[in-house]
Amino acid sequence: MASSLRDLQLTSLSGGGKPAGDDSGDLEDVRLLDSYEEEEKEKREVVEEGMRRIQVRVSGMTCAACSNSVESALLGVIGVVHASVALLQNKADVVFDPKLVKDEDIKNAIEDAGFDAEILPESSMFRSKSQGTLSGQFRIGGMTCAACVNSVEGILKKLPGVKRAVVALATSLGEVDYDPNVIGKDDIVNAIEDAGFEAALVQSSEQDKILLGLVGITGEIDLQILDGILRNLKGVRQFVFDGMLAQLEVLFDPEVIGSRSIVDGIENGSNGKFKAHVRNPYTTMTMNDIEESSKMFRLFTTSLFLSIPVFLIRVVCPRIPLVYSLLLWRCGPFIMSDWLKWALVSLVQFVVGKRFYIAAGRALRNGSTNMDVLVALGTSASYFYSVYALLYGAVTGFWSPTYFETSAMLITFVLLGKYLETLAKGKTSDAIKKLVELAPALALLLVKDAGGKSIGEREIDALLIQPGDTLKVLPGSKIPADGVVVWGSSYVDESMVTGESSPVLKEVNSLVIGGTMNFHGALHIQATKVGSNTVLSQIISLVETAQMSKAPIQKFADYVASIFVPTVVTMALLTLLGWYICGALGAYPEEWLPENGNYFVFALMFSISVVVIACPCALGLATPTAVMVATGVGANNGVLIKGGEVLERAQKIKYVVFDKTGTLTQGKATVTTAKVFTGMDRGDFLTLVASAEASSEHPLARAIIEYARHFHFFNDPSAAKGVQNSGWLLDVSEFTALPGRGVQCFIHGKRVLVGNRKLLTEGGISIPTEVENFLVELEESAKTGILVTYNDTLIGALGVADPLKREAAVVVEGLRKMGVRPVMVTGDNWRTARAVAKEVGIQDVRAEVMPAGKAEVIRTFQKDGSIVAMVGDGINDSPALAAADVGMAIGAGTDIAIEAADYVLMRNSLEDVITAIDLSRKTFTRIRLNYVFAMAYNVIAIPVAAGVFFPLLRIKLPPWMAGACMALSSVSVVCSSLLLRRYKKPRLTTILEITVE
Repeated sequence: MASSLRDLQLTSLSGGGKPAGDDSGDLEDVRLLDSYEEEEKEKREVVEEGMRRIQVRVSGMTCAACSNSVESALLGVIGVVHASVALLQNKADVVFDPKLVKDEDIKNAIEDAGFDAEILPESSMFRSKSQGTLSGQFRIGGMTCAACVNSVEGILKKLPGVKRAVVALATSLGEVDYDPNVIGKDDIVNAIEDAGFEAALVQSSEQDKILLGLVGITGEIDLQILDGILRNLKGVRQFVFDGMLAQLEVLFDPEVIGSRSIVDGIENGSNGKFKAHVRNPYTTMTMNDIEESSKMFRLFTTSLFLSIPVFLIRVVCPRIPLVYSLLLWRCGPFIMSDWLKWALVSLVQFVVGKRFYIAAGRALRNGSTNMDVLVALGTSASYFYSVYALLYGAVTGFWSPTYFETSAMLITFVLLGKYLETLAKGKTSDAIKKLVELAPALALLLVKDAGGKSIGEREIDALLIQPGDTLKVLPGSKIPADGVVVWGSSYVDESMVTGESSPVLKEVNSLVIGGTMNFHGALHIQATKVGSNTVLSQIISLVETAQMSKAPIQKFADYVASIFVPTVVTMALLTLLGWYICGALGAYPEEWLPENGNYFVFALMFSISVVVIACPCALGLATPTAVMVATGVGANNGVLIKGGEVLERAQKIKYVVFDKTGTLTQGKATVTTAKVFTGMDRGDFLTLVASAEASSEHPLARAIIEYARHFHFFNDPSAAKGVQNSGWLLDVSEFTALPGRGVQCFIHGKRVLVGNRKLLTEGGISIPTEVENFLVELEESAKTGILVTYNDTLIGALGVADPLKREAAVVVEGLRKMGVRPVMVTGDNWRTARAVAKEVGIQDVRAEVMPAGKAEVIRTFQKDGSIVAMVGDGINDSPALAAADVGMAIGAGTDIAIEAADYVLMRNSLEDVITAIDLSRKTFTRIRLNYVFAMAYNVIAIPVAAGVFFPLLRIKLPPWMAGACMALSSVSVVCSSLLLRRYKKPRLTTILEITVE
């Protein structure tokens, strides 16, 4: 195929899809904000403090020494502030200063280290949650003078979410910086049109990428058609078509054009000749893993096929006279068996085993060593000695034994081990694969006319769903995207995403999660989040990021790997010299030597065994395989773990600090008592309190409003639904929320206070004995007392109860049995706090703590070096979650991107706190077992291979057997980690040692 099939490229950053170099339009050179492109690019790429973060696929790594080599190469680049290389995923995670380093520099550094590198598309996890600020360019029609410009600018600057607006009369263009989470492009267009002008979005600073598989491209004419189609699609910025893979990569402005419009444009523009489908990046990664496994299997079978005849010639054929006589037939300087062995083993050594030489050479060029160096060294010693023995015999007539089969069998067993290791490592990422498979491949799109009426259905690729699409979900099918129900009702199984086992009722206005299973009824949902913004995609990204991270304990393995190979080579040389010198000095009898052998050959075989039996791979795999499996198992149980470092800290937790409201309690406060201390009517009292609390978002405020509404509209529930903001509430002015105290406002020009004792004390209002006694009675029954004043007179009080979660007391006792000390911290008063703590069994209580003070409580427990976990809702408790060694956000539901939390517990169940700690403990028990096994293997195997026990026990390990042991050691460590897949959540009855009759 012509080169243009691979290199076809269009760059057009200005006009709606105009070709680069086309100056016919007047938009190419328009830049109202000088550094528009550069500034916005940096805003999109910022991770924190101006840094940029990328992931790179690294090919060619074989063991921990390789990953260390890549990491060192990256950290050696000026401008790189952090680099972490994950051997199992073949990925590097790099944070760098984009002012000093470019993406290409990162790629070149890895390739200079001798490995292949490919920059991966950016994950949504690396973008800021708010997506930063977008800059949009709008065409504005109808402006005639500077007054029009000022008018439009004034309107734009007043819009919520708009940070900057500049309008140019000469070009009829306006550039607007806006927060896409607050205001959208359509809102900006509508605002301009409402002012009497015409408006349309030209382009934005946002950029997205889509990867399409393309069928139907057969020649240059098709290329030209594709070129024309894409150039005419407004919003397409750049595209590259790879003819070898039939793959089209398109960069586009998602504010102007959607991915489905691109696919439709290609198919319609070619009159159906071209067929495009979205390629899922996770599916591509899975295919790469399968390809790697298949490649390793082909190498192993080829090596085995060539090695079996060599083994038969050495062991079996001498027992078959006819065959043996043919093998002894002399052909030139050598007999036929020698020719055959030489030819077959040369293919194994230099064709099949070429990968070991390439990897070893790459490592040595970088001044490092790895397992490939050991394999290449051991097999080369055996092979070249055998060649030397043949040539020496041909010249001198003295024939020494050859060891061709040692080299061949060694490479075969190493490849078998690598193949099994590849299969086992693939199992460690099964959790990611299962999460990816949750998303359905197709979706039913409801096609609507201009009036919004449904006129038909269309089956589309689920990856082409766009925000605002209305989708039909049939019973028994999966929900294709996050959204809101607009029609129908049904029960939905969300266990695969949130871990919540019971089906959840979904009705109109209910939120649904993509990838969950619809049970009985049909639903129409409107997509709100698609692609990388869905809950499922965020879970996958979070798990991937966690699996990329390194636990501190892994530093030990990395250090050992860095010195392992030189140490082993030194030991092999000492073994060779020791046995040879001892033999030459007559320290052991000649009967120990092999037939026709000599002291050098005898010593060489021990030396080769030492080289090939030592295995740094098992050490390098001990931690990452266990962390990968654990994070996957956690995700399947609704416990999202943000990395190996967090896992390691969690297994040492000494204190668990619980927030009270919404964590230990259900977070569903209800008013149980309302008492008026003046002559005010009860209904008027409740109306006054509800009016004051109507502007508050506090859970207690909602409970008060609901209680007042129920009081007024008890006999007319239909009316209650529409009265939230109707005339029954009084007009409020100067409303102020006072955290940790209550609210203050003015009604009828008189001050109203609703809150606790502290609020009234600060307001200079005394509390009568009668009221104080009433409060004490409430608080001693684990209720919160709320005082109400009007015109600086205390007029009444309310008692609010928040029921405890049914599992709270059992979980607290379970933590104590696990050796963890539970603590409760709350902003509530001491009596209520002690009453709640007594009910759940917590002895250490901190009450009347302001939200900001919770972090200080955490620090007091950390002073003696203890590991402290904080369990909260992830919103009000963010400072405390961040201050804790391990922050656990409970009941996150769909909000899994809680930045302050190290663990995100999807369900609103305290049992998951125990699951999180128990999983981390079992994971690190497994990691320690892996290290013990890997170290014990090397400590025992190397002396055996070196012949330490040969003089006493006559135990001798042939090199090919040593190679088999080395190969299986890595597999055994990975299989040990895979046992974590059998992890079951601990039963509370087991933890409490309760015997159920």
